[in-house]
Amino acid sequence: MKKILLIVNPVSGKMKAKSTLMEVVDALQTEDSAVTVRLTKKRGDATEYAAAAKAEGFEKVVCFGGDGTLNETICGLMQDQPVLPLGYIPAGSTNDFASTMKLSSVPKEAAEHVTHGQVYDIDIGHFNGERYFTYIAGFGAFTAASYSVSQDVKNILGHFAYVLGGVKELTSIRSYPVTIELDDRSLCGEYIFVSVTNSTSVAGIVKLKDELVDMSDGTFEVALVKMPKNILDLNRIVTAITTSNFDNGGIEFYKSSKVVIKPEGKLDWTLDGEHAVSEGEVTIENLNRVIKFIR
Repeated sequence: MKKILLIVNPVSGKMKAKSTLMEVVDALQTEDSAVTVRLTKKRGDATEYAAAAKAEGFEKVVCFGGDGTLNETICGLMQDQPVLPLGYIPAGSTNDFASTMKLSSVPKEAAEHVTHGQVYDIDIGHFNGERYFTYIAGFGAFTAASYSVSQDVKNILGHFAYVLGGVKELTSIRSYPVTIELDDRSLCGEYIFVSVTNSTSVAGIVKLKDELVDMSDGTFEVALVKMPKNILDLNRIVTAITTSNFDNGGIEFYKSSKVVIKPEGKLDWTLDGEHAVSEGEVTIENLNRVIKFIR
C-alpha cells in the first residue's frame, strides 16, 4: 500500500481547499494507496510536514494550497535528498506556478492529474544558500504587495490585490543602485524592479511567452526595470509589464543560471510571495531538475 501525504492549507484562496477536501482525497486515494491529511495552522507547518515525510514512510507528497504553501512544502522536501515526488493542487489567489505548469484550477481535476500523471524533473532557485523558491525572487516596486496585502484581501480580490498594493507604491517609487553579475555579463544601474524567475506568470499580472520559459533548462529569466525619467516613462514601463510587450528601452531581459546582486544596502525581497530581507551581496543559483513534479 503506497502512502501519500496531503498537506493542506485550509485558508488558501477563497477557502477552496477546505470546501473541496473530501473530493480531492477521494481522487488521490486508489486501491493501492492511502492518503494521510495534515492541515497547516501556522507558517512553517508545511515545511515541517514535508521534511519528515520520507522518514514516516510516505512515497509521495501532495500540496493543496497557494504558492506560499507550495514554497514551504518544497523547502521541506529539500531537507531530505533525494526528494520525494511532489504533486500540487492549486487553491491560492494567484497560483503563478500552476499557471506556468498549466495545472487545472478545479481541485478534483488537479488531484486526478496527480494520481495519473507523470513525473517531470524541474528547476528551483536557491537564495543565498539559505532559502528556496519555486518561481520568483524579486525586489523593488510591486514586490512588497505580494507579502504586505492581507490574506483576507487576497481571498476576496485575487491577483487584483497585488495591483492595489503596487499602485500605493507608485507614489513613493524609488530606485535601487546595484551591480548585477550574470553568466555572461556584468551590469551596473539604478532599477526600480528586479526579478529572477522561472515562471510565465508573476502575481497574475506579468506574463511571459511560453517559448521564453523552460522549467527544466537550468536557467532563470531575469528582468530589470530601469528608473523612469518621467511619468510618461513610468506609464510605458507599467504598460509593457502588464501587456508582456518587452520591446521597451526601460526593461532589460536576460537568461542566466546564476545571479549575483550587489546592492548598496538592505533589500526587501519576495520569494514566491513570502518576505525575505538581505544585507549585502546576494547569490541566487538555479538548482537544475532537483524537484520530481507530478503532472
